[in-house]
Amino acid sequence: MTGAALLAAFALAPAAAQDNPMAAKVETLLPDLEAYIQAGMKGFGTPGLAIGIVVDDELVYAKGFGVREAGGADPVTPDTIFQIGSTTKAFLGTTMAIMVDRGAMRWDDRVVDHFPSFQMYDPWVTREFRMFDLLAQRSGMQPYVNDVMPVLGYDADALFRSLRSAKPVTSFRTTFGYVNIPHLLAGRIVAGLEGLPDWNDVAQREILDPLGMTETSFTAGAIEAAPNHAVGHSWTPGGVTAIPFNPAFPYGLGPAGDINSTISDMSRWVRLQLELGSFEGQRIVSEENIAYLRIPKVAITETASYAMGWLDVSTHNGRVVWHNGGTNGFGAYVGLMPERHVGVVILSNTQNVGFPDAVGAWTFDRLLDNPEVDTVAATLAAATASFDTTAALFAQPADPLPPLDLTDLAGNYAGPPLGPATLAIEDGTAVLTLEETGARIALDPWSGGVFTLRLIGEGRFAPIAKAIAGVPLGFVQFQAGPSGALTMLNWSV
Repeated sequence: MTGAALLAAFALAPAAAQDNPMAAKVETLLPDLEAYIQAGMKGFGTPGLAIGIVVDDELVYAKGFGVREAGGADPVTPDTIFQIGSTTKAFLGTTMAIMVDRGAMRWDDRVVDHFPSFQMYDPWVTREFRMFDLLAQRSGMQPYVNDVMPVLGYDADALFRSLRSAKPVTSFRTTFGYVNIPHLLAGRIVAGLEGLPDWNDVAQREILDPLGMTETSFTAGAIEAAPNHAVGHSWTPGGVTAIPFNPAFPYGLGPAGDINSTISDMSRWVRLQLELGSFEGQRIVSEENIAYLRIPKVAITETASYAMGWLDVSTHNGRVVWHNGGTNGFGAYVGLMPERHVGVVILSNTQNVGFPDAVGAWTFDRLLDNPEVDTVAATLAAATASFDTTAALFAQPADPLPPLDLTDLAGNYAGPPLGPATLAIEDGTAVLTLEETGARIALDPWSGGVFTLRLIGEGRFAPIAKAIAGVPLGFVQFQAGPSGALTMLNWSV
């Protein structure tokens, strides 16, 4: 039997179960857990999934299910590499904590003092925005603001500038609103404090190398080149579709979601978290600042709050600290029961519409003796409803207004956040070319002067266009400028 096969079959050591009541509880749960995962994979159409459970600084269970690519034969193992998406944010928070430990920054430093060109829509918010605000998800901006920009070829500096035109939709520090670009900025600041060219270099030196996370990487090229990697799949209620890797997303958002990893490596990360900053006798980050990252910053519901790269959730019988990750083709979940020294990692090769999160929640509910809820069934129903809602949003109205004739409107346009664009008519289709990146976007009539946006898949944009095929980028509306002529574009992306 090969090493990979041995790992795929790795289960709880009997001695560990005898010595630790929680480890014994995990062992008792395994038959139900494995059956639940397999049934959930069938319901969601997920080709492959890997799970690991850590108890008291030991990986007590690790197993792969299914295959690396739909229709393929290569099995998923605990050493299969997946994108981990936004669970990367906790790595970012930990590098910031290390900077605080070393006196290079304080949590309440003003962002402008570290990055003078930082600017939000509101000048007061610009002055008041602190380092902890970069991760606290209470900026007041629209959720996922300008996340489409890396897809369209914009670089980090363009994303930072885009925050200047991002009008707030709630008051600063009052309401949970999930955004990614501030994390990219935090990574830029941390890299500068460390004297390294990129945040990935900081994470490699300060976290991956000390923990021995040798199979973990940060680029599309790295995961694609690895012999044992999963292929990502997009999800619809009708099935999944394999999609190509693309350097723009999630990698263009840096520490908001650019890590690739395995169950074996991620178990080491979980051990660091459960041991409050220590790993195999080595202090990586202070206990004080690990704890700081888990302090709730903004309420989401009566029982859940967002901290800094972690959600803090109160259940019937205990607290769970967790975060999920979602990219176009992968879903991830990392959860901790800090007081009980238990961690769970779940990695899957399908766009995250809630399946890994549901398995994680179900697992913790069972270990905590909470009321049993079929979280996978509820999540599948919610994902299907959400898909239908999104499809309805972009579907043409039943009685649309006649489309605006754009023939006479060819020319130059501009509007934040995407900047200057040139409109031309090509074979009867209106096409906008973005000046800064060269991305070309087809305008499909929706109603009157409103059009949906479709990325044309050519050149470097071909892989991402394939990955998001069938999903419009957003809406655009032609608006009258000061002269009364239609010279302005109102983007909604």
